[in-house]
Amino acid sequence: MKKIGITGSLSSGKTTASKFLSNRRGPLFSADNEVKKLYKKKSFINLIRKKFNIKNKLNIKSILKKEILNNKSNIKKLEKIIHPLVRKEMKKFIKKNKLKKFIFFEIPLLIESNLIKNFDVIFFIKAKKNIRLKRFKQKGGNQKLFHVLNNKQLKDKIKMKYSDHTIVNEKNLNILKKKLSDIFTAYE
Repeated sequence: MKKIGITGSLSSGKTTASKFLSNRRGPLFSADNEVKKLYKKKSFINLIRKKFNIKNKLNIKSILKKEILNNKSNIKKLEKIIHPLVRKEMKKFIKKNKLKKFIFFEIPLLIESNLIKNFDVIFFIKAKKNIRLKRFKQKGGNQKLFHVLNNKQLKDKIKMKYSDHTIVNEKNLNILKKKLSDIFTAYE
C-alpha cells in the first residue's frame, strides 16, 4: 500500500487534484470532509459551544469565524479539538483500506501538522496568492478570513522542500490533470 498525501495552500486546488488523482486508483480521505462530518454531530457541536462559550445553537460555523477574526489564537483552540478527531478517522481509514494498492489523503495542513512521515509520496498543489484569494472569494469566502487562515500556513517554499512533487495550478483544469497524470504514471 502506498499512501499518497495531497496538500497545498488555501484555495490552491487540493480537492480537485485529490479527486482526479484518486479516481479509479484508490480511496480518498479528505480532512475537510471529516471536519464537515464533525459539524453534523451533536456531541461535537456541544463541545465547541462549551469550549468557546457560545450560547446560540444556530450558525456555529459563522460564530466561530467571527471568534477567529476577533482573536486569532482561537484557531489554535479549535485545532486542538478538531485535529485529534480527524487523525482518529484517518487511522480508521488506513486500517479499512490496508489491502489497496494506493490510498489518497487530502490534508490542507499536512506539513504544518507534522504528518509527513505518514506518507510515501507528497504532492503539493501551488498557486499564487492573488489567484487563491479570487477562488476563495468565489466560493463565498471573506477576504479578511482568507488572510487570517493563509497566514496560519507555512510559506510555499517551505512546503515545497517537504514535498515529492510540486504542481503549479494557475491555469485550467486540463493542464492540472495532465501535470498530475504525467507525474503519477511513474507510480502505477
